[in-house]
Amino acid sequence: MELPMLAGGTVRERADAARNRRKVLDAAARLFAERGIDSVSMDDVAAAAGVGKGTLYRRFGDRSGLAAALLDEREVELQDRMLFGPPPLGPGAPPAERLAAFTAAYLTYVDAHLDLVSHSQTASPGARLRTGSHRFWRLHCRVMLTDAGVADPEIRADMLLGALTAEQVRHWRRDEHRPLAALVESTAAAARHLARP
Repeated sequence: MELPMLAGGTVRERADAARNRRKVLDAAARLFAERGIDSVSMDDVAAAAGVGKGTLYRRFGDRSGLAAALLDEREVELQDRMLFGPPPLGPGAPPAERLAAFTAAYLTYVDAHLDLVSHSQTASPGARLRTGSHRFWRLHCRVMLTDAGVADPEIRADMLLGALTAEQVRHWRRDEHRPLAALVESTAAAARHLARP
């Protein structure tokens, strides 16, 4: 089964619109990193980017839209590695090993962008489940679990992704102070276990 790419191809935009988009995303990334996403207003981003507030709101809607746009680029990089990269994350490894490699890569991605991922997952009830990226991750897990021959691959995919939410990763990393390497090892082992028929 072929997995769809999140971005769905390149969208052409005017050069000035592309420059403004890049300025906004760079300003938002910088401000979010400096102050935390909850301490940055859309007005702050517009001022730092040197664009009008109307432009910002039309293009991104709100901070959740900004967070999603910032994450899109990073998610596409991970998707490329999953679809075209070397095994075990990319094609060519047994399904259980690909699932374990995805789990390790996805956990590392969530940890690296924890505040942005958290904001995008909790912007509204069920927000995490409605994103294109979540559908992509879920389909990938389901395909790997189906290829591994397990019963209920959809349920197992949901269990795995439910354990890797930003809220759970935040709890492990910031409340329990678990090292990332140990979490990667444990969650990859859990993924291998879920892939057993």
